[in-house]
Amino acid sequence: MSQVTRRSFVKTTAATGAAFAAAPAIGRAGTSANAKIGMCVVGVNSRGNSHIGGWLNDERSEVRAIVDVDEAVGNKRCDQIESKQGLRPKLYTDMRKAFEDKSIDGISTATPNHWHALCGIWAMQAGKDAYVEKPVCHNVHEGTALIAAARKYKRMCQVGTQSRSSKAVQDAVAFLESGGIGTCNFARGLCYKRRASINPLGDYPLPDGVDFDLWSGPAKYTDPKLTRKRFHYDWHWQRMYGNGDLGNQGPHQTDIARWGLGVDTHPNSILTYGGRLGYQAERKDANYVDAGDTGNTEVSIYDYGDKTLVFETRGLDVSNSADEELNTLFQSTRGNKIGVVFYGSEGYLVQKTYTHCIAYDKDLNVIKEFKGGENHFQNFLDACESRNVSDLNADVREGHLSAAISHLGNISYYMGENNNVTVEELSAALDNVKGLDDNQATLTRTVKHLEQNGVDLSKYPIALGPLLKFDPEKELFTNNSAANQYLTREYREPYVCPTADRV
Repeated sequence: MSQVTRRSFVKTTAATGAAFAAAPAIGRAGTSANAKIGMCVVGVNSRGNSHIGGWLNDERSEVRAIVDVDEAVGNKRCDQIESKQGLRPKLYTDMRKAFEDKSIDGISTATPNHWHALCGIWAMQAGKDAYVEKPVCHNVHEGTALIAAARKYKRMCQVGTQSRSSKAVQDAVAFLESGGIGTCNFARGLCYKRRASINPLGDYPLPDGVDFDLWSGPAKYTDPKLTRKRFHYDWHWQRMYGNGDLGNQGPHQTDIARWGLGVDTHPNSILTYGGRLGYQAERKDANYVDAGDTGNTEVSIYDYGDKTLVFETRGLDVSNSADEELNTLFQSTRGNKIGVVFYGSEGYLVQKTYTHCIAYDKDLNVIKEFKGGENHFQNFLDACESRNVSDLNADVREGHLSAAISHLGNISYYMGENNNVTVEELSAALDNVKGLDDNQATLTRTVKHLEQNGVDLSKYPIALGPLLKFDPEKELFTNNSAANQYLTREYREPYVCPTADRV
């Protein structure tokens, strides 16, 4: 992909949004002003079921097609939809066939991550608007290609980072921007969320009725050989298909953190340390090999020049956290902590849930709370009607920048996963990492968490990734050419995701 093309698509949004506003108000093929918006939901086993509910709950839309490579799952959803809207949607196993259907105006996709970008691009090439779940892409270059497709085909492309439509988060970000906690240049995203082992690495049978070639799509075809016990969902923890929790939960929080910091570009440098740790102690088997190959414990540090973002992933037991300040800020000493902490010169702001944010002064006294939910699906339909990109709360460009945070953090981890270091070596290395966080304090908390979960760091040490320098405009690493291979992937025909200049 040409660097000029990539730069132009990453840097332009406002002007394009204005141009879209001039398009006809009804831009949906085969519809009239009084017709419903015909929706197709691609991938309906888990999150896709929420998509179905979103479209059924808005009188402007109708679910006309379902795509799922597991026919049993697809038929089950068709039955449920028929009972609610009267009309039974068509069932497809191949999304390309669904996209040929002229009655479909828009699609939403909750497939595994490795399908997100290509699904969205194919749909927009077929003239459909697209709602794409987070992360909007499986790698950095796919995100840029999605932006290019949305602009070229003049399609609405919404990303499933629904906090962009949350009243609580919108009001909290406005409070930040008004100086509510003073000057704020640092945010910490948290995914302290228990993730048990996905069972031993092995050779497991595929579920009956699954077209594994279609499921694999852009990823390598494995004969078929399934290396995890649970086919659905646990693909998240295998990097060929998913992106770990840094790329699963992370894009929600990194999106909010980037939004609140006012960051509208990629970071200048990235470093991650961590590992897939603790399951040996959990299973009481020193030789246990989990089927996952993404980190379940990661700390990623992102330098934006005058601002810093840190994201922490903890997948082991978090039921008894010893992180005193975070316990106070989240008003909880036990259980999962998923959110963002903004550190200001005059206080703190915490995104505690998608519908609840809290501002504190420097003494940790509550000074303001923000509450209120969202309807992200409604926002997408609003933009489909207006044909104005600026009406989207989470346009594809926003989703790309936030997903890239996760991808860049994982790249540092993948590049260093065999670089096992002692805590002392890691501590010394962090002294040379630029940022606004107290890197040593974060490391101390991370080590304590691992030790509380029985991890013997002398036998199962933490891995240290390289400090990667990144050119935000060219979207290339400048100090490690080997890392650039992770910005894309090797595709297989006919499931090749085009580059931005070839969409």
